Amino acid sequence: MAPKNREKFLVSVYNAFMEDTFHLGIKGLIRNSEGKILLLQVNIKDLAKYEGEPYWDIPGGRIERGASVEETLRREIFEETGVQEISSIEPVGMVLSNIRIPIQDGNVGLVLGVYSCTIPQDAEIALSDEHVAYEWVDVNLAKERLAIKYPQEFITSLE
Repeated sequence: MAPKNREKFLVSVYNAFMEDTFHLGIKGLIRNSEGKILLLQVNIKDLAKYEGEPYWDIPGGRIERGASVEETLRREIFEETGVQEISSIEPVGMVLSNIRIPIQDGNVGLVLGVYSCTIPQDAEIALSDEHVAYEWVDVNLAKERLAIKYPQEFITSLE
């Protein structure tokens, strides 16, 4: 291989290892009429290879091939809370999670699309096995609990 081609090849290999890979998650930021936020405590026993501390999250999950954002949001909220009626879906923003997801040969980053949405005030929450508890919390407690998974710019935007 000519020196010039070899250098290009080595740069491309280096860049391939420096670029990161991400999964896309869709999250629902659900507030009640008092302005409290619905948080779910993650069942860390169900997380393969997760070695971090227990944490709280908002409902949601990774987008599946061929699914839309709204389909994903509705599916995940139903799977995690048992609530089917969801309305007023509005984008909040995109954030890069503080948590990495273990995969077979390493890990990937997680980009989260967060959407504000509404569920009926009288909705009964029925948790899946993915979570061990839920709680409606004020903004300050939500900020504290979500700081493990979410970056500071997201936490400070919760007002």
